[in-house]
Amino acid sequence: MSTDRVEETSAARPGDEERGATENMTFQPIPSPNIWNTPELYEIENRGVDPDGLIWDAMRSVQSWDGLRVLDVGCGTGFHLPLLASTAASVIGVEPHEPLVRLAQARVADLPSVDVRLGGAESLPVEDASIDVMHNRWAYFFGAGCEPGLAELDRVMAPGGVAFVIDNDASRSTFGAWFAASLPAYDPAGVERFWARQGWTSIPVLMRWQFDSREDFEAVVGIEFATRHAAQILASHEGTGVDYAVFVRWKRY
Repeated sequence: MSTDRVEETSAARPGDEERGATENMTFQPIPSPNIWNTPELYEIENRGVDPDGLIWDAMRSVQSWDGLRVLDVGCGTGFHLPLLASTAASVIGVEPHEPLVRLAQARVADLPSVDVRLGGAESLPVEDASIDVMHNRWAYFFGAGCEPGLAELDRVMAPGGVAFVIDNDASRSTFGAWFAASLPAYDPAGVERFWARQGWTSIPVLMRWQFDSREDFEAVVGIEFATRHAAQILASHEGTGVDYAVFVRWKRY
């Protein structure tokens, strides 16, 4: 649940470019091959991401979600929904890919405070000003091009609410170097300028991937990177984990 999205990350439009008007656009979900095609391997990835809970700690340093109304945008198979629901008053998971919606609904079938809905970030199936905390990891919000989703957050976030977006930091860490090499057009400084212009703050977090076996590590690298890059990574990197830098971006509404 972490880094990947080679496809997602490849959707992380590089640099400072601004997109044109979106009023008449028809939105389609950006394919996310890693989780769409191999949800069972992405489940392994989710289990191996940030075993020390540093991302959660960074979020809590800004805003706790205890007793609040939480929205998980791009919830995938619902991996994070049970943890959020353990202390939140209510949790809504929104996911644009229907097969993943069904998996997420099955995961939380015994959690009455959780509701999983089919929908995208550009048109959230959520009422106005109804969300206290929004959580998003490696999905849709990659920089320039995500303005329609940011406009939806303006609509659904309650006054004083906080939105969190977790994304890769391509400027440091071993994983960051892999990511940058796989996407040479990606402009980390331009992406940071985009978020600063939108009024977001970025917290740098150095977490790690850690898997139970080399087999799991290799499988996850294989769904996050193109074949050539994955082979180069695996040939040069030993072990079952890697240091991995991310940003926890946040904005209070």
